[in-house]
Amino acid sequence: MSLRINDTAPDFTANTTQGSIRFHDWIGDGWAILFSHPKDFTPVCTTELGYMAGMESEFNKRNCKLIGLSVDPVESHGKWVGDIEETQGHAVKYPMIGDTELEVAKLYNMLPAEEPGTSEGRTAATNATVRSVFVIGPDKKIKLMMTYPMTTGRNFDEILRALDSMQLTAKHKVATPANWKQGDDVIIAGSVTDEDAKKLFPAGWKAPKPYLRVVKQPT
Repeated sequence: MSLRINDTAPDFTANTTQGSIRFHDWIGDGWAILFSHPKDFTPVCTTELGYMAGMESEFNKRNCKLIGLSVDPVESHGKWVGDIEETQGHAVKYPMIGDTELEVAKLYNMLPAEEPGTSEGRTAATNATVRSVFVIGPDKKIKLMMTYPMTTGRNFDEILRALDSMQLTAKHKVATPANWKQGDDVIIAGSVTDEDAKKLFPAGWKAPKPYLRVVKQPT
């Protein structure tokens, strides 16, 4: 199953370190980030889960839940979190999905639908594609997808920055330029006519080109 931005995030029921969940119900009326890992007790992913644990309060401020996924069983996750806290200095408080039947990995196109077997006997190498990030909005639509190779740690500061942009642009008729961060100028959306822009942005804007209308970030 191929997934694209603005597709509905596949719903599922799964066992996690915090009990059974129905994914869409668990998301509720906020945002969610599902991020997956090839295998428990792997070095790069240990640093990633620890870093996200340290950032969780920032995502919470933005009404965004975190949930991890690995094809290993929940019992393995429970043992791994001790190593994560010991080595990274942050306790993992968000749930982690145990995907032993590979169902969620296949639903989210991280493994082929015809992939045989279960998590038993699989290695990080055979799960290399189970290393993605999905940002899901309150409407249960996929807003962002990213997949990294195993040897490259993900930049979760960038994911937080992207979340800020998506939440801002969902609320206001603007877009964010390259390398935008909170407080920087933004761009009036191309779908907004100049006439409508005058009502939305009465203080005016800078326009080095007619299609490039720059304004202060709205609040």
